[in-house]
Amino acid sequence: MGETSEFSTVAIQLLRHVAEKVRPPRALFVPFKHGYPLDTPGNPRRQLAVLEAALRLLEDPALAPPVLRDYAPPRDAEESEDGGGKN
Repeated sequence: MGETSEFSTVAIQLLRHVAEKVRPPRALFVPFKHGYPLDTPGNPRRQLAVLEAALRLLEDPALAPPVLRDYAPPRDAEESEDGGGKN
């Protein structure tokens, strides 16, 4: 998979072995259920944390493609498991 100088790409990947085989320029491996690449439905705080982690892969000029990083949820995103205190 190529990348032009004008467009940088980041993949959010649910299957580690696929990212290892395809080798996109930048990939964030997330440990969530299939169909939930941004984590818990209805929980924007957790979803935003995933997006921010993916975009941070674009900020580090020391990273040379291909890059595969594991996602680690921030502690404040973990605290709100149910999306706002609903039972």
